Amino acid sequence: MASNNLIDGRAIAKQLLAELCARIAALKARGVHPGLAFVRVGDDPASKVYVGRKEQACHDLGIQSETKVLPENTTEDQLLKLLQELNGDSRLHGILVQAPLPVHIRQSMVYSSLRPEKDVDGFHPVNVGKLMLGDPSGFVPCTPAGIRELLARSNIKTEGAEVVVLGRGNIVGKPMAAMLCQKQPHANATVTLCHSGTRDIAAHCQRADILIAAMGVPRFVTANMIKPGAVVIDGGVNRISDQATKSGTRLVGDVDFDSVQPIAGKITPNPGGVGPMTIAMLMHNTIRAAEMTLG
Repeated sequence: MASNNLIDGRAIAKQLLAELCARIAALKARGVHPGLAFVRVGDDPASKVYVGRKEQACHDLGIQSETKVLPENTTEDQLLKLLQELNGDSRLHGILVQAPLPVHIRQSMVYSSLRPEKDVDGFHPVNVGKLMLGDPSGFVPCTPAGIRELLARSNIKTEGAEVVVLGRGNIVGKPMAAMLCQKQPHANATVTLCHSGTRDIAAHCQRADILIAAMGVPRFVTANMIKPGAVVIDGGVNRISDQATKSGTRLVGDVDFDSVQPIAGKITPNPGGVGPMTIAMLMHNTIRAAEMTLG
């Protein structure tokens, strides 16, 4: 399989993390040791894996981290009480509450309870509002921020480009569309946001210079939906059955990679594309949160 059109998310994430090392050293020289808290509710297997990878990234960079694991039956009030304690802990510059949360806990209440300056996931209403206003002082969600970095560091021109974003979720789709239509460098695109209510999604995809898939539908994007030479970014994470694996399942993206790669100008693999960038941007946001405490 040809790989000369692959966007290597692991390599770009490694580059970004290496750049953070000098900033971390500068913080420590001034007596600030960056700290990040993870909060996980329940025993979702995927959440355990994701938090584990983020903990490892903290360890590798020399960021202090601590993980609070609460039982599935934790009440919303109990979780909010813990978050208030973390808000007041000066050792911690960032707080990440791992999704998904149990159905009886409202995500909106959880995100709005964090101090905006510790919301390194970018979901507090203040940070969401700053993103919409083009105010760079807020934090932006890590996955769309990572995708923007992938595009910028791969020398993919977004200015004036036709960008189609598949999916209107609050974690990727909506913030991605908001970021790329800003009048800023590495943005300034013409953005179409498609979703389950869109008529003839394929027609929109076929005119995209850059297609970003974040629908949560396995292998939704097929070869007939791609304009030759288009840039394809796969932000999907879907678990499907596969009896050939030990677990009986495996992860696939929203893009049918094997059929789309020969047509695309550039394409992210999955895994190895967007995922590593999400973690790298979380580390970036945490370092920035620590730097903000210095005034």
